[in-house]
Amino acid sequence: MELQFERQRKVRRWWVPALISLLVLAILACVGISVYVGWQLTHKERKPIVETPRDYGMSYKDVAFMSKDGKTKLKGWTIEPKTKAKMTVIFSHGYGGNRYEPNVPFLPLAKRLVDEGYRVMMFDFRASGESEGDMITLGVKEKYDLLGAIAYAKRHFPEPIALYGVSMGAATAILAAGMDQDVKGVIADSPFSDLEAYLRKNMPVWTHLPNVPFTYLILTIIPALADLDLSESSPIKAVRHVAPRPILFIHSKGDSSIPYEESVKMYNAHRDIFELWLTEKAEHVKSFSMYEDEYIKKVLMFLQKIQKSANVNKAFS
Repeated sequence: MELQFERQRKVRRWWVPALISLLVLAILACVGISVYVGWQLTHKERKPIVETPRDYGMSYKDVAFMSKDGKTKLKGWTIEPKTKAKMTVIFSHGYGGNRYEPNVPFLPLAKRLVDEGYRVMMFDFRASGESEGDMITLGVKEKYDLLGAIAYAKRHFPEPIALYGVSMGAATAILAAGMDQDVKGVIADSPFSDLEAYLRKNMPVWTHLPNVPFTYLILTIIPALADLDLSESSPIKAVRHVAPRPILFIHSKGDSSIPYEESVKMYNAHRDIFELWLTEKAEHVKSFSMYEDEYIKKVLMFLQKIQKSANVNKAFS
């Protein structure tokens, strides 16, 4: 009996430390994977700019300006219409993209707007394309990049300014419009409504890892390491500062990356002012590709409306 008890005690002495060691190793592995994946998500390989406006018969000018943070130099293009510009429309690309954003694609869309008399400005966010910076922050700092683009447009062009963005760029456009009252309106294609809430629910879409424990670990570790406050990228809070200026939300019910309900939430904040167009079968930011003519029609109608409003306000100022 004593011999059996002694054996059990020896086994217990062995397996308890072994289990603790395995648990510690598992925790360290999860933390290590989370740091690696989180770092990869915020440090994407830059995509080359392989097309220019000239490939679509448009003349353009290379431009450079500083982000509103005063630290980051950004690069882009301005594309002039052949007639006097009606407005300046600033394009904002999505996560991991650059100014020509082939997923939409931006340049054919810019061509349609330029042919209608709109000046288009396209640029690379930080850590993208040819701009400086080494970390993508999903709107937290990109909003300062867009504010830098708006400041450049205000210095060089007298016409009213509208913003157009897709995905991260759409969310960023809403954030920037909430901070700069000179923006007359926003076209937001497939934005998220709140970065932290969106990631808590949808992180596996981007990481391909189980929600538990990796989402919690990534959202805890990476913001701390990178000194980021995810609450600073909350378009649903920013829309209250955009109103009474209009926003046109465009989103597909077939979007598996950012659910269309994200746009619906923001539209519902000011249904009397904002507009919402839901397409049916397009994947993420593919509504222009699938419904090009209707897309252009809605965008042009929206721009004409805010241009008319800007002209009326100017007449009474």
